[in-house]
Amino acid sequence: MTASRAISINSIIAFVIKFPLLAYFIGFFEDFIISVIKTGPIPKHIALIMDGNRTYAKKHRLPLKEGHFAGANALVKVGIEQVTIYAFSLENFNRTKEEVDTLFGLLRDKLKMISEYEDSYARYNKVKIKIVGNRSYIPQDILKDLEYIEEITMAKSSKKILNVCFPYTARDEITHAIKSIAEKRVNKEIKSKDEITTKLIESNFYFGDEVPPLDILVRTSGHTRLSDFLLWQCNTDCTIEFPDTLWPDFGFISIMSILIKWSYYKTLQLEEELLRGKEPQVQDANVPVLLNELPQPPPVATVAD
Repeated sequence: MTASRAISINSIIAFVIKFPLLAYFIGFFEDFIISVIKTGPIPKHIALIMDGNRTYAKKHRLPLKEGHFAGANALVKVGIEQVTIYAFSLENFNRTKEEVDTLFGLLRDKLKMISEYEDSYARYNKVKIKIVGNRSYIPQDILKDLEYIEEITMAKSSKKILNVCFPYTARDEITHAIKSIAEKRVNKEIKSKDEITTKLIESNFYFGDEVPPLDILVRTSGHTRLSDFLLWQCNTDCTIEFPDTLWPDFGFISIMSILIKWSYYKTLQLEEELLRGKEPQVQDANVPVLLNELPQPPPVATVAD
């Protein structure tokens, strides 16, 4: 069977779920899996590079617009405290104007669809939508709509946040932070260079102070590169996954398998840290050395003697 004719598990589920009775059992199964995951550690922040839309559209002989739309639909299946998506890179401006306009319009329409009405997904589930990136590149008509979406989802009761990186690159974000800090230093808002710390740099990112450390970064389609996304945030405490699945096929089972694996290894890490707390390591002890308590040196001897 060729790759073009292969049917993914998520595609089968998408077909089966159309039947009411089976949809009920699948929903029950999904709720059960989620309840199991909640018994262990749960990541607070997961980021997604939604790669594979164009390949999916070409593989299924769909217009490019349909490929991107199929990928966007999978967003509502992720139930983490904060989800960050790579919606549009600054480098995407190198694509054709038609494709750029399609992406801009798709993002706006998708966000409006999940937030415009009281019973829409974002407002019903109290999900705050936040645009993260260099807004100077966004056309005014699109920006006005995006800011309105931010405003109507900015309820104080919102406990979940969807960070939409648009348009964004990590190098641009770091550059933005450096410029902001330099300006504050010139304006005497920062009194000394000693005040410039890692925490200060992070607070001047596009994300601001509201985002917790990144726990998991996922890039679909099997490509093993970050493409200038969250380079600062991908430190030693972040797990990076490169599943060989196109984004439109990346559904419930795909994300749950990653979360279960993360929770398992996180549990082992916490248990190990607990054991270390009970049995301090040798290097943790800092015993002072007193010169007058050292033994006397041996007598001096020379070859001449």
